[in-house]
Amino acid sequence: MAWDWEKLQRKQQSGGGKGPTPPDLDQFVEKLRNFRSRLPGGTILVVLGLAVWILSGIYIVAPDEVGVVKRFGQMAYTTDSGPHYHFPYPIETVLRPKVTQVRRLEVGFRTISQGQPAKYQSVPQESLMLTGDENIVDVQFIVQYKVKDAPEFLFNVADPDKTVRDASEASMRQVVGKNKIDETLTTGKFRIQQDTKDLLQETLDLYKAGISVTAVQMQDVHPPQAVIDAFKDVASAKEDKNKFINDAQGYQNDILPKAQGRAAEIVNQALAYSETVINKSKGDASRFTQILAEYNKAKDVTEKRLYIETFEDVLRNSSKVIVGEQVGRQLLPLLPLGKKGMLQGSATSKEAKP
Repeated sequence: MAWDWEKLQRKQQSGGGKGPTPPDLDQFVEKLRNFRSRLPGGTILVVLGLAVWILSGIYIVAPDEVGVVKRFGQMAYTTDSGPHYHFPYPIETVLRPKVTQVRRLEVGFRTISQGQPAKYQSVPQESLMLTGDENIVDVQFIVQYKVKDAPEFLFNVADPDKTVRDASEASMRQVVGKNKIDETLTTGKFRIQQDTKDLLQETLDLYKAGISVTAVQMQDVHPPQAVIDAFKDVASAKEDKNKFINDAQGYQNDILPKAQGRAAEIVNQALAYSETVINKSKGDASRFTQILAEYNKAKDVTEKRLYIETFEDVLRNSSKVIVGEQVGRQLLPLLPLGKKGMLQGSATSKEAKP
């Protein structure tokens, strides 16, 4: 549509229009020709400028980078490592994020100096967390991540570091809130790190941040400074408790086998004694049965034999000698001084037959 310049100027003069008056295109071209004619070799400079502008579209993508080309500010396509070309600015521009670089993020603390020794500053608002048993714990950890999708990393989140830091803190708080303080301080660290890493990756994937979490490492986990002495006392008491339990178990393991062995020995002795008594009783019963059978065959002879055998058993250890009356008259009473224990009743005794 052609502009009616005179009508537009009259309208602006009367106050009915808004904005500046459009320039006269013919006048602009004429001024450009006059300017070029004043420059020595003006055509050559224009050609050289145009060549430089065209060549400015050449770019090189490093092996650890991915080229992301924007056309009029909107993402157009990506390129791999090597030399490439894009339309010069302002038509196309290129961004080259490093996709193999492992980025490090500190949560709960900041490194002030990398010297020997390194200096750190605690950030309590990030590190203080509540455990599942309603205790407060100070957790300082590091998150390592790298770019897995360059367009998402560049265009979906405005501040990737802040996004990862906030998501990491929220994930760690959620995981620590499901564990007790003893597990957080001691045996549960590895599991907490892995659970936090998985939860953080799920969150970043939900954001479509184009980030891959490589590691979550807990650097320092301890109770708050205000109660750390009390926690040390509790830990010391638990160590003493474990020591006493181990000592008691050691004593138990030492005394039980001995008691069990002694009990087995007593049982075996009782069984042996039982077998001995039973066998002896059986033998005595068998012997009595055999004597009874002989006694029934010849009662007088058996009675006399039993009488004599009984006297032999009774007088076997006796120091007295019993002789008949006739024999006793011919013997001389003699005190056996050479034998001990025979001071009395050692003389020859006489026994008269009734």
